[in-house]
Amino acid sequence: MSVPTHIGVILDGNRRFAKQLMKAPWMGHKWGLEKSREVLQWACEAGIRYITAYALSLENIRTRPERELNFILEQLESEADNILSDREHVVHRFGVRVRFIGRLNEFTDKLQEKFSNVEKATSGYHEHFLNVAVAYGGQQEITDAVRKILEEGLKGVIKPSDLTEDILKEHLYTNGQPYPDMIFRTGGEKRLSNFLPFQSAYSELIFTDRKWPELTREDFEGALKEFSDRKRRYGA
Repeated sequence: MSVPTHIGVILDGNRRFAKQLMKAPWMGHKWGLEKSREVLQWACEAGIRYITAYALSLENIRTRPERELNFILEQLESEADNILSDREHVVHRFGVRVRFIGRLNEFTDKLQEKFSNVEKATSGYHEHFLNVAVAYGGQQEITDAVRKILEEGLKGVIKPSDLTEDILKEHLYTNGQPYPDMIFRTGGEKRLSNFLPFQSAYSELIFTDRKWPELTREDFEGALKEFSDRKRRYGA
């Protein structure tokens, strides 16, 4: 079976799963975080080297009720602490280098420092790579990349005639990593929702009605099987 080198994952359905169980919507995020550890393990065991997880969008930050958003941020901080303190965490067991991508300045200095500490603590790993997309928006990522290029242009580092796809790629949050072969979304919605719009141009899109916290290993392996069975054409 052909295994993707890089998968993007849209973790959708946490709130709806909690409502389905007649619980407070934000409790779904706690279960979703627990599921994320499982899925990371499955991905590593399958031989996937790069995973980009869409955990929190810029839109989420601006539209979620304050209580729910604070709960999500508490969960992110708690997980950062777990990675830093627990050598048996899945990140350490499988040698996963963690990066946080997005407009991280949307967060408190304390949380940004926690993210930075996790990145430093896992910087020696080279088996697998996990991008955690938080305060993330794909259009905003491209905007940030163009801004950096313009700044370098004003300094004379880049000329307009130098601009290529590769130059833009080098200024994206995922610089240095291959484009995702597959985008996998849970929760039943069939759209990318501003996730990796530049990088996903030729990604295979796979959707499931399963909500993120209820995803099973069989569901995940089924998505990988579907990817393997497809004939990739790259626009041809």
